[in-house]
Amino acid sequence: MRSHNYFVYITTNPGRSVVYVGMTNDLAKRLNEHYQNRGNPKSWSGKHYCYNLIWWERHQYVNNAIEREKEIKKWRREKKNLLIASFNPDWEFLNNEVGAWDYLNISPSSK
Repeated sequence: MRSHNYFVYITTNPGRSVVYVGMTNDLAKRLNEHYQNRGNPKSWSGKHYCYNLIWWERHQYVNNAIEREKEIKKWRREKKNLLIASFNPDWEFLNNEVGAWDYLNISPSSK
């Protein structure tokens, strides 16, 4: 039986002042879409430059991922911060760990 991967994730801007919660079945590709969309005023994540991955979790079933995304989106910022800190205490950008920059063929230092 084939295993499915769905990801709930949180991104932030370079200054770590805002967070964006999303869900996808291809995390690296989606992060690069966020990066390519940076500065776009028609998109919330683009307008706020939210392309740096700081938290994620994998789900086997799409319905579970959708439910989790909706749950986290309802949380107050303080609770989201605690979730991020439990996974990534220093709020390091994790794009490299999931191969996100490979799609654009760029190094993290050029972002």
